[in-house]
Amino acid sequence: MTSKQSPKNKPVTRKKKVRRRTINWQEVKSWVLLLLIGLVLYFLARPAVEEIIVSNIDSGATVPPGNWKYGVDLSHHNDGKILWDSLFVMTDARGRTVRNLEDAREVQPVSFVFMKATEGVSHKDRRFASRWKEAGQYPLSRGAYHFYRTSKDPAAQAQHFIRTVGSLKYRDLPPVLDIETLHGGCTKEKLNADLAVWLETVEKHYGKRPIVYTYETFARDFLLPSITEKYPIWIAHYDVRRPQRKDWGYWQFTDKAVVHGINGLVDLNVMQ
Repeated sequence: MTSKQSPKNKPVTRKKKVRRRTINWQEVKSWVLLLLIGLVLYFLARPAVEEIIVSNIDSGATVPPGNWKYGVDLSHHNDGKILWDSLFVMTDARGRTVRNLEDAREVQPVSFVFMKATEGVSHKDRRFASRWKEAGQYPLSRGAYHFYRTSKDPAAQAQHFIRTVGSLKYRDLPPVLDIETLHGGCTKEKLNADLAVWLETVEKHYGKRPIVYTYETFARDFLLPSITEKYPIWIAHYDVRRPQRKDWGYWQFTDKAVVHGINGLVDLNVMQ
């Protein structure tokens, strides 16, 4: 049985007062400022984070079978400090270049290094001067190369290279002419005549016959025997057991190797 509730005991329902919340604009400004600071720090730190990620690549290209002397070529694209006293090509059981000693089956020292010095008539590689000096303090052969622009005067390009590199030591490698592009309107005959000007100017100055760097199809389609038969050839040819060209002195077989002492991926070469 239930009893009726008397009016005086009946619960009274009270309306809740709705409090209006005012926007604290000073607080909003503080949060926006913190967000902006966070975004700035993120974009400033991202290159360093990406460099760490790239530098920690565990494996790279496979080396071609053979008993080689290994070398690398560097430019400003190769970021980070070079450990000149710890440059090694390490390969695993499958012949892949690896970064960690624990994964290595074979370990070979880097015997030589080429560095980009100049391009055209005025450009200097921003890392050349410091790296050239550093490499000269260690017992490995160093060489400098010039990226040739067919639209520029060959004699002026030769003098730009000579001024930038300065004198060579007796154990330095011969200068290198890197030719791999052709501007519109440049004929095959003019190309080879201009290249001869650069090569002869540099050879006369240093007393060393320069090396010509190019890739397989460019050499075949554009370079005359007056260049390829007179000067040592450094050929770039990837994903093959051997270059098609037989008269090469240096062979760049990949641009995706990992080498102990260098961040990220690097061009790797062998010398006959």
